[in-house]
Amino acid sequence: MMAPQAEEPSVYSGTEEPIEPQPTTPHSLAKAVHARRSEYVRPHRIKVKIGTWNVAACTGTDKDLATWFASGEGIDQDFATLDLSQNPSVEHTDPTQQDGDSAPYHLVAGKNIGLYVLGLQEIVDLSTTKEYMNRAVYTDKSAMEKWEAALEAALPPGYELITSEQMTGLLLLVYASPEVTATISNVSTKQVGTGLLGYFGNKGAVTTRLLLGETTRMVFVNTHLASGAGTSYLERRCWDVAQILSKTQFDPIVLAGAEENDAEEKIGDEDLAFWFGDLNFRLDGLPGDDIRRLLTLHARGEYGSSNDTAKTLLDEQGVIVMKTSDSDDDATTMSSLHSRDESFDSTSSLPDPDDFPEDPSQDPTSLQATIDSLLPHDQLRRMIRERKVFHDGWREGPITFLPTYKYDVGTVGLFDTSEKQRAPSWCDRILFRTRANKLEYENKVKEEEAAKRKDEEMRARGLEDDDDVLFSYDPDADGEDPPKATDGGYDEYDEYDENDDPGTDDVVTKDGFHDHISLEIYASHQRISSSDHKPITSIFTLDYDAVVPELKAIVHGEVARELDRAENEGRPGITVVVEGGDGDDDNVVEFGSLGPLERKTSLLTVANTSSVPATFSFVEKTTNEDGEEAIPDWLKTTFLQADEDSSEPLGRSVTLDPGDTVLVLLEIQISAIPHIRALNEGLSKIEDVLVLRIEDGRDHFIPVRGTWKPTCLGRSISELIRIPDGGIRRFLLEKEIKGAIPYDSAVHCSAPKELFKLTEATQSLVERSIADATMLQDAALPRDPGWPIDPATWRLDPAEKQRRQLALIDALDTDSPLIESLSLELPASQKLEALSSVLLLFLESLTDGLIPTHLWAKLTTALPNISSVPANVWPDTKTQILDVLSSAPNHNIAFVFLTATLSRVAFDLTPATADPKGMGLTRRLSFRLGGEDENSKNRKIREKRYAELVGPLACRVDKKEKGATDRARTVMEMFLRRDENS
Repeated sequence: MMAPQAEEPSVYSGTEEPIEPQPTTPHSLAKAVHARRSEYVRPHRIKVKIGTWNVAACTGTDKDLATWFASGEGIDQDFATLDLSQNPSVEHTDPTQQDGDSAPYHLVAGKNIGLYVLGLQEIVDLSTTKEYMNRAVYTDKSAMEKWEAALEAALPPGYELITSEQMTGLLLLVYASPEVTATISNVSTKQVGTGLLGYFGNKGAVTTRLLLGETTRMVFVNTHLASGAGTSYLERRCWDVAQILSKTQFDPIVLAGAEENDAEEKIGDEDLAFWFGDLNFRLDGLPGDDIRRLLTLHARGEYGSSNDTAKTLLDEQGVIVMKTSDSDDDATTMSSLHSRDESFDSTSSLPDPDDFPEDPSQDPTSLQATIDSLLPHDQLRRMIRERKVFHDGWREGPITFLPTYKYDVGTVGLFDTSEKQRAPSWCDRILFRTRANKLEYENKVKEEEAAKRKDEEMRARGLEDDDDVLFSYDPDADGEDPPKATDGGYDEYDEYDENDDPGTDDVVTKDGFHDHISLEIYASHQRISSSDHKPITSIFTLDYDAVVPELKAIVHGEVARELDRAENEGRPGITVVVEGGDGDDDNVVEFGSLGPLERKTSLLTVANTSSVPATFSFVEKTTNEDGEEAIPDWLKTTFLQADEDSSEPLGRSVTLDPGDTVLVLLEIQISAIPHIRALNEGLSKIEDVLVLRIEDGRDHFIPVRGTWKPTCLGRSISELIRIPDGGIRRFLLEKEIKGAIPYDSAVHCSAPKELFKLTEATQSLVERSIADATMLQDAALPRDPGWPIDPATWRLDPAEKQRRQLALIDALDTDSPLIESLSLELPASQKLEALSSVLLLFLESLTDGLIPTHLWAKLTTALPNISSVPANVWPDTKTQILDVLSSAPNHNIAFVFLTATLSRVAFDLTPATADPKGMGLTRRLSFRLGGEDENSKNRKIREKRYAELVGPLACRVDKKEKGATDRARTVMEMFLRRDENS
């Protein structure tokens, strides 16, 4: 009998000394946190209730679930040899009826249970091949949902489903209390079929692994093994168990987002395991009718008593058969048929009760004495003794109840009276094993193997066993009584010990935590009669080390900081100082206001403030298809010496010794047209974060930012014609416009005023340049026909050109005179070059162009062969082009204004650049009759070159389209060509 357990609290304080972590250096954060587990682990206690029942697909069994499993009813002292009145897991339904043999009892239930684990078998009817194949092929969850609903209705509020897994007729349900649910993780459920053809799910196992409190691995195996009483069926059951063990593979344990290891876990890797279900092991070597007769006498209270004083424990209303159960068991050991009313005075082949040896602790006529005489014939116990199955540490509580199979449905204590008359057996079992049990068995096997090797070595040396007595005799140990069998270790004894009690086990888990588990009760519910099997229940008390998440989070943070500090002490580190930085933004590079082409610089000082050399460089990412952020082309970084006057760059990567410094030159310039447009529309900002990466060190992030100044560049003609006098900056500021100019604003010009000013200034500077070339000997103009439009002909220094461009753009944006914005000392020809560069930039930056895409499409449709039109019909073609452009008056005016200006420039510059001595300022006619003079030829060459340069900028053509560029050049050249008579 099991000793009563003291009433336990839900959470208690441990009295054991915490295990000190071994003095090792942590190699990872997880290992370092685990080394301090005593700081965040607290002892916790719960009860685990495990129930198993073969419901034989009987109707109404789900309605009995609340009675026996959730409420713990259906047990009776008359059908068990336990002292139910003293068991800590048994409660009286009526305290006034505790005395007497028939006092009603029920097991601890309700909110006192932390984990409810239920294994059911045969929840669906598989009696026909068609029905079985339908359920094997098609998933039918109706049966599972029915049992879930039944159990949830019976459990206290707040209990949550941890896992629900069905394999044909097998169903495993695990529910946890609200307190326990939050501590369960890493649930992994697997199925293994061992039935028809060796893998179908009519037999096999459903197994669940879960992690309790981040410390304790628990495995629950619900099985239905092969049925039958013969030797072949027994071997098949052992084969089934081997298949379940070999095929069950759980998912790896994952804690804090990382797998403990990449290997899948098997049954045997856990800390606590529970194997239950209809194992189908039978009784061997006994006549089935005699077993049934003897047990029925006990059930009726007639064994060892005269008939006139016997108690009648069965239902006086007779046998109630709810269903004829056609079990899958075809074998029988029954030799005769007995009805309920048959006399039990016939001769029995079982031992007479008078022949039992006297035992003061046990009445030879008791039910337990009869159970004790039957258990040595139990196949499961024999298989364990022979080490064929469940011999590696598996244990079972004392069997103190009637066999669980087979009963007539609807009856209490009436065994199978069907035609097959199956012998009673303990088919339904609950086994359990701890990690300590498994390790103990493995150590014993190693000792046996070592002893066997020693014996073989002695025999090989010619020494017999008797000769070894002198060497192996131990006077301190030999001669004493042999060691007693370990509780529950069926491989260490041949006969059942009625006093066997698994007791309480201490378990060191796989992760080094300490658990304690004790079996409080192992009982059957004989008064549950809706199936031909009786349900059985085990209740365990589990004391385990549970992780307290709040405490673990504190330890995790402390360990992370300690490791980070220790790691940083040996890692290279730098300090970055921004020139002129102060206040909260001293680590930000602030460039201030920026406009198109404007260039600004800033200096950073980088110092190695660590104790080891530091190698670092800026992360140079490139834009790719994945959308990776890139260092923009408007920002440039250069490393420079800090203590020398040399401005030579040091390269992309720099190595500094401790205490050394280096400068970083940051240069910013916005020049890309798409970027200018995006900034104007508010789709982009002058912001970026530079990443200074240290090899084996920590990255440094340097924010860079600036403020964009509104500009006329990168706008559409529809926007520019809405800018009033005073320029775009003042207009946007006064109207508080952010981004594009709304098209509902008032129109102030027929064409962009900026284009008027650019063309007007261009014509004026052309005249001044020609005058300077005529009057000044050193002011000759370039003879290249593309000047001043062609960038390849410019003589202005690039740095000087950029300064002049900035001045001109600023004048455009503020509506100031363009020529006056340029230095007086600058020659007119160089001013013209700077102005021409801004004109080209203005044309290129227009978002819609002088001839937008839709107008260009109309032109190419109306004049598909425009590039091959003869020059003599150009006047008519120009008229057609202007007709198309007339649909967009603002674009039409701007186009005509630009082409007229460029035509005038080409005409004026041709004689001035054709004769360097200035003698060609007047036209020279060819002496050849009807021929073309030299000026006309040169002018046409210049007009064509201008058209090549300006055409693709003014016309929005698809450059990938074949011949599109030539057509744009032709259109532009038509309008640049001057009439010879003009």
